[in-house]
Amino acid sequence: MSALPACPQCGSEFTYQDGANLVCPECAHEWSPSAAAAAATANAARVYRDASGNVLQDGDTVTVIKDLKPKGSGGVIKQGTKVKNIRLVDSDHDIDCKIDGFGAMSLKSEFVRKV
Repeated sequence: MSALPACPQCGSEFTYQDGANLVCPECAHEWSPSAAAAAATANAARVYRDASGNVLQDGDTVTVIKDLKPKGSGGVIKQGTKVKNIRLVDSDHDIDCKIDGFGAMSLKSEFVRKV
């Protein structure tokens, strides 16, 4: 059998090479092997982990493991503060959430622990 990848559109294993492209005879989809490799790398989901190494997901509840002083705010987020329904984002701060008494906030995953 050939070592060519299956069609990304329909999943057919009967792909063949036509010049520099790969072609699927069942759905007539054409794609570049290098573009397929780049798309697979881009689609590889980033794994977010808390301070203990537990995998975090959208909607999880976490607690803050140390006192945090947000910039531009007069208050302090105390250790043990529970944060519900987090949302994971791909930026310098991994978590977007709402904290009671502070409002919308961005946190780094290294300062939280999954409940």
